[in-house]
Amino acid sequence: METIFSKIIEGTIPSNKVFENERILAFHDIEPAAPVHVLIIPKKPIPTMNDVTEEDLPLIAEIHQVAQKLAAELGIAESGYRLINNCGPDSGQAVYHLHYHLLGGAKLGALTGISASHS
Repeated sequence: METIFSKIIEGTIPSNKVFENERILAFHDIEPAAPVHVLIIPKKPIPTMNDVTEEDLPLIAEIHQVAQKLAAELGIAESGYRLINNCGPDSGQAVYHLHYHLLGGAKLGALTGISASHS
């Protein structure tokens, strides 16, 4: 199933990449919900977290390592950040290609948004 992320992986849709290797791609979100908002995706087309298999676990671990590396490089590791995966329609998942949101750079609200003091 083709998604906007598969088109970004193919290079038919441009992105502002911050990391890429043969398995993972990370790029700035075009509608950021925080001063730092990066999407981290596997190049393997996995629709949701529910579709992750035991075979995929090393890839998931690598995604988390990439998130740690990017948090440090983007200056949010010390102050704190969120790594969010939405799974399914009730979570708000809009693109059915597994992805993580790396959010930081401001004091984040209690759930998933930015606090009212952030403008």
